[in-house]
Amino acid sequence: MPKVRYRVAMSLDGYIGGPKGEIDWIIMDPEIDFAAIMSQFGTLLVGRKTFETMAKAGRTTMPGMKTVVISRTLEPAKHPEVMIVGEKQNEMVASLRKGPGKDIWLFGGGSLFRSLLEAGLVDSVEVSVMPVLLGGGVPFLASPASTKKLVLTAHTIYKSGIVSLQYAVK
Repeated sequence: MPKVRYRVAMSLDGYIGGPKGEIDWIIMDPEIDFAAIMSQFGTLLVGRKTFETMAKAGRTTMPGMKTVVISRTLEPAKHPEVMIVGEKQNEMVASLRKGPGKDIWLFGGGSLFRSLLEAGLVDSVEVSVMPVLLGGGVPFLASPASTKKLVLTAHTIYKSGIVSLQYAVK
């Protein structure tokens, strides 16, 4: 059964996007096998703001994955290449978790993560901490959020200073 995995890059001070949503501070470390990471996922799950950032960059999908966007305002007819879910997001995510296939990459953002975490629909939190302080921006976990216990399952330290941490949600 597929697991929902919140997998993101984060600054040391807890942001997944800069003050204007920028991500140019993320290090593309050659030690990290991005193809191997991407091959673990069959679905990319994003919120509206993250999707709009992807659309501005001209990339609304990822090779080999279906993209599911949680949004009450986006018009499905304008984005036929993705599935847009406006209502009953928790039920839809729960059904994805029960189906066959590869894991689900909860790609962003912090508000969607908070919502799904509180609904008990996030299985793991996987964060690559970048050696940078942004001083503000898009938070890793939007406020207000409930306390959730995590269990460390893996970690990797890269020469670039990136520290990747993987936790199971209790």
